[in-house]
Amino acid sequence: GYHTAILQLFMKRLEKESMLALRLPVLVLLFGKGNSVCRLQGLTQAPELAQDGDMVIGGIFSFRTGQDYVVDTFQTLPEFRKCKNFNFREFKFAQVMIFAINEINKNPEILPNVTIGYKIYNRCGTMDILRAALALAGGTQKEISHDNCTETDTVQAILGHSGSRPTIAFAQVVGRFQIPISHFATCACLSDRKRYPSFFRTIPSDYYQSRALAKLVKYFGWTWVGAVAVNNEYGFNGIAAFIQAAQEYGICIEYSEAFSSSDPPKRLFEITEVIRMSTSRVIVAFMTHREVKLLSTALYQQNITGLQWIGSDAWITDDSLADSRGHSLLVGSLGFTVRRAKITGLEEHLRQLHPAQFPKSQFFKNFWEEVFDCSLDETENTQTQSCSGFESLENVDSVFTDVSELRFSNNVYKSVYAVAKALDALVKCNKKLLPNENCIKPKNIQPWQVLQKLNSVNFTTAEGERVSFDSNGDSLASYELVNLQMTNKGTLTGETVGIFDASLPESHQFIMNSIPIVWSNGLEGVPVSVCSKQCAPGTQKVLSKGKPICCYDCIPCPTGEISNVTDSILCMKCPLEYWSNRERDACIPKHIEFLVYGEILGTLLAFFSLFGVLITAMTAIIFYCHKETPLVRANNSELSFLLLFSLTLCFLCSLTFIGRPTEWSCMLRHTAFGITFVLCISCVLGKTIVVLMAFRATLPGRNVMKWFGPAQQRISVLAFTAIQVLICILWLTINPPFPFMNLSLYNDRIILECNLGSVVGFWAVLGYIGLLALLCFVLAFLARSLPDNFNEAKFITFSMLIFCAVWIAFVPAYVSSPGKFTVAVEIFAILASSYGLLLCIFLPKCFILLFRPEKNTKKHIMGKSSNNDIQY
Repeated sequence: GYHTAILQLFMKRLEKESMLALRLPVLVLLFGKGNSVCRLQGLTQAPELAQDGDMVIGGIFSFRTGQDYVVDTFQTLPEFRKCKNFNFREFKFAQVMIFAINEINKNPEILPNVTIGYKIYNRCGTMDILRAALALAGGTQKEISHDNCTETDTVQAILGHSGSRPTIAFAQVVGRFQIPISHFATCACLSDRKRYPSFFRTIPSDYYQSRALAKLVKYFGWTWVGAVAVNNEYGFNGIAAFIQAAQEYGICIEYSEAFSSSDPPKRLFEITEVIRMSTSRVIVAFMTHREVKLLSTALYQQNITGLQWIGSDAWITDDSLADSRGHSLLVGSLGFTVRRAKITGLEEHLRQLHPAQFPKSQFFKNFWEEVFDCSLDETENTQTQSCSGFESLENVDSVFTDVSELRFSNNVYKSVYAVAKALDALVKCNKKLLPNENCIKPKNIQPWQVLQKLNSVNFTTAEGERVSFDSNGDSLASYELVNLQMTNKGTLTGETVGIFDASLPESHQFIMNSIPIVWSNGLEGVPVSVCSKQCAPGTQKVLSKGKPICCYDCIPCPTGEISNVTDSILCMKCPLEYWSNRERDACIPKHIEFLVYGEILGTLLAFFSLFGVLITAMTAIIFYCHKETPLVRANNSELSFLLLFSLTLCFLCSLTFIGRPTEWSCMLRHTAFGITFVLCISCVLGKTIVVLMAFRATLPGRNVMKWFGPAQQRISVLAFTAIQVLICILWLTINPPFPFMNLSLYNDRIILECNLGSVVGFWAVLGYIGLLALLCFVLAFLARSLPDNFNEAKFITFSMLIFCAVWIAFVPAYVSSPGKFTVAVEIFAILASSYGLLLCIFLPKCFILLFRPEKNTKKHIMGKSSNNDIQY
């Protein structure tokens, strides 16, 4: 009863794990009186190829692929499902395994006096592959009556399967008891040592392949791609690793779809519609050859062309691709696969095969009949002729006998040798080096012991290839980049156009060679697959709302900023002294702006300045020619000539404001302006005082003019001017004006101007001029109504009124005018006030001197004014 209870619990556990539902072969321990008996539960079949030995290595391959779509109801025992299509590559894998085992058995240096046998199963479909794995783990004997059921016909290791999905299935179950080692299962998930503690493989993990594919896509500038995967762990893990690496490299995935060859046709139609509506021209396909052939055929039937395929190693070099109707779409495909290798003696082994060597193998008979188109069974009534018995593979050129592209076959070869090296390390013992090590008999070797030795396997093959495993059971990652090209025979061949070696530094892992690449759809150049075209220099990328980062708009850089590379995400500001050009792709020196003679404004101001000098000179000549006349003598000719001289200087000083500011010109322009105007106003002030004192001296006997004679007039002019000179000297000494590049006024140009240095000094000079002008205006205003035909005070009043109005208006205009117009305003004020003084004071006198000489008499000047007299 106790034993029965334990058995019931065990059976319930198996039912929970769905093993009974699948009717997988499981050994169940039954307790009887005295002896224990192990009985096989479930269905089992004998291996397709087998050979006895002291130790046995198992193998699982799919010599045929493709099954009819069936949904198991689990109401009846599922039978072994029939496989349809030949897969000569898988059969070659099995023969490479047999060749390697035979080679090891002949080698006295490996496992001396020990022979290795093999059990190779031919299964397709995950359920039947799992049955084969359990048969290898538990044996095929119906009943074992030895103590503890330990003497079973199990294998030391299981080689296979080529697919990741079935490998994942049996590695989780059988991996607890045996050591699976795969030559083709690349799913990155199999590197998880917690879930698969005893799994090894001689092919790199898809983790490296996925990153290599992402680097390949980045290398050719494809930033907008689609992804299609097979609907299993291999596809999901591979495409997920690719998408993660692609995002690191700035690649966007437009769509990501998955399907399997067993899916309903509707699913395949949905995927072709997604591809039809997409804008990306690159498809990354993480699938097996079965899904690729289905998808390419569907696309071919709907005339969806112009796609660049990027493939995984599961299909990129598969020889059966040319059998599909859509194989023309696959021309130009790129993908990574394991490196090509050479196995000495393999071709002779393959060509010497004969059905007599494997009399129990039904597949070998079918294979032979397929190759030679004859029948080995004479009893069958078929239209095919019987085989003559003289058929030989010696002269047959087929995928099976071709050893020029040994890639995954070499992984099978390395897998067998890795297991043999581990077993060799166990059966050999060296008492001198390791006195505590016990020799192990082949029959007593346990899986955990083989696992321990496999972890430390490190050897080099006869062709110089190093074989070892890392802590996850993975081998070194090294790939060749192949390009599918059409041969003259109408078949597809993979031409090596580059390599990828994960052991090298990051920047040197991917290397292209000089072999030209054939592109899809007959293109001569690299296809373009981007969501948005490259942003030219002078623009920046701005992400489109609601779209991936690869979809963006190209916005011109703002003024003052540039981008000098394509696809720039930011525009760089130009240095302060530079500005962007029209294309916004380079910074050019800013235009330096100042008032020059060559522009219209500078020319006009210079003209009026020189014209003022000319008029002043003409006035001086007229006065000089009439210096003895009463009008000129009554007008204080000495101050008049000094006034004309100062006005000439005023007109000329405006020219110092035009041209490129220098250190000397900046100091000269303001000081010359201040001193000459003070000299001018001082002369006018002197004339005003003379007029006022002359007409106010009414008391008899009081000669007031003796106190303001010519000498006093000269001294007053010099004194007033000296004060301004002193102010200018202090200004130039303490903080003089200097050339200054004004960068803040305009963004696109530099205003070269004279910085005032000391603002107080400038306004002191200007204020002193204003003070003298105001004093002169007040005095002239007081003398405006003095009785005389020639009352000069009126003209002085009017000239001072114009002078003060000009300079009062100058202050706000000067402050608010930008750039070179500030200088123009100052020049305009100088010229306007100078013309005001010249015309108001000297024009009436010149008119009388030239056109009314009868008025130029002492009598008329001293006479009483009448209504007919002209008021000067």
